[in-house]
Amino acid sequence: MSSEDFTVVHLMRHGEVHNPEGVLYGRRPGYHLSDLGRKMADQVAEHLAGRDITHVVASPLERAQETAAPISAALGLTTATDERLIEAANVFEGKTFGVGDGALKKPGNWKYLTNPFRPSWGEPYIEQVVRMMAALGAARDAARGHEAVAVSHQLPIWIVRSFAERRRLWHDPRKRQCTLASLTSFTFHGDKIISVGYSEPARDLVPSHLLAGAKPVKGKVKAFGA
Repeated sequence: MSSEDFTVVHLMRHGEVHNPEGVLYGRRPGYHLSDLGRKMADQVAEHLAGRDITHVVASPLERAQETAAPISAALGLTTATDERLIEAANVFEGKTFGVGDGALKKPGNWKYLTNPFRPSWGEPYIEQVVRMMAALGAARDAARGHEAVAVSHQLPIWIVRSFAERRRLWHDPRKRQCTLASLTSFTFHGDKIISVGYSEPARDLVPSHLLAGAKPVKGKVKAFGA
């Protein structure tokens, strides 16, 4: 096998977002990286600087573009935009989800919670799989024989990883292995995914309550699907 037969696409989750109100921001515009989030992006850029990356692409949302910027700069590349990498749609956008308070306490919202398998509160999981697999394929084709970075969001990354690893798509959001500024790396042989890896180059910067598997803490917002 030649090296041209292998391509790696790193799906990266964006860094921490400035969100003092603690809302589920989803696809809403105007949410930018915090100072800590920018440090995360810079640290991942340093981590990736020596890699054979020839293509960088990001979701159109500000936090993804801002995360991709230092990576592109370090590699002398221009960040492309792919709408298919965007966050999952969610009817609770703009609402809060604190422990013991927030949108889920309001009976008027319970109608959106009838089917966790689809899910009933947002973009169907299978639709996320379709668009994210297409985005992965496009990034792979743009970097054939090399590596690509595609900056996206927690839920779409976790869903497409679950699909690739043949797991069920419905899940407990608290158990997603997709922390801030993490890399979920898909290795292709030709057009086929042959392995999926995971790493956290900025783990030392991630607040403990935002790590995968962390228990909710009252007064601390964990932005699932952000």
